[in-house]
Amino acid sequence: MRHASISHFTAHGRAALGKGPVAIVLAEDAVEIDSTLRHHLDAGFTTVVLFALPQVAVNPALDGVVHRIDYNTKAPDAFVSAVNTVIAMGPDLWMYYCFNAEYLFHPFGASRNVAEMLTFQTEERRDAMLTYVIDLYAGDLDAAPDAVSLSDAWLDKSGYYAQSRGGPSGSPAPLERQLDFFGGLRWRYEEHVPWKKRRIDRIGLFRARTGLELRADHTFNDPEYNTFACKWHHNLTATICSFRTAKALRVNPGSRSEIETFRWRNSVPFRWESQQLLDLGLMEPGQWF
Repeated sequence: MRHASISHFTAHGRAALGKGPVAIVLAEDAVEIDSTLRHHLDAGFTTVVLFALPQVAVNPALDGVVHRIDYNTKAPDAFVSAVNTVIAMGPDLWMYYCFNAEYLFHPFGASRNVAEMLTFQTEERRDAMLTYVIDLYAGDLDAAPDAVSLSDAWLDKSGYYAQSRGGPSGSPAPLERQLDFFGGLRWRYEEHVPWKKRRIDRIGLFRARTGLELRADHTFNDPEYNTFACKWHHNLTATICSFRTAKALRVNPGSRSEIETFRWRNSVPFRWESQQLLDLGLMEPGQWF
């Protein structure tokens, strides 16, 4: 179903959210929208909500299974208002958000779907899950000038690190169980990326509730949602494999002229499977076996 505005969706779309889990996809351009939608439908999301500019085309075959909202995704931090609107519509539902040309992978994804994982997460008394945004990029930029290629996708196998996350201004102690994570293209080409945009951590999966709000830095107004694990043991994490940064570096005239290839000594072909990400330590199964 297509909604002409976010207010129309708010008024008429609540029943469409079902029982969840709900995937929210924000299309910033027309690149790989269909593959993004299909990937998350196949992953086990019962509802997929797409925010996109009115002129952006979507495969008609997806019309009956995706709820499309005409929305200005080019506005600054447009994702914040979109995600918070859906949160307010579906308290208690598990939700996920990403941008086009981004693909969620979770532990044991070859045999277990997202709904099964979130059932376990609920049993663990966790209402949010840390996801690492791992950059994908085309191996041959002559063949894929926008750096997007599903058949020739690469990622960095190493070069990731974490730092303690500082508390409120004036507080000497770091925040408990919160870290800032870095790596990938935002680290290798940091001179082209504003400091506030360099983190690769995102609370991509979360359980909506009344009063919960996403902020522009991809954290929530509830500090516990921003933690990587609970107090008593390690928890699941997942990975969002993303062409978003590579696309941006190719669009930006300053960086485009300086980048002949994104590949380096630590690049490996992406196999589009969760086991590779587990083997590289780019997500953790926690207590889920």
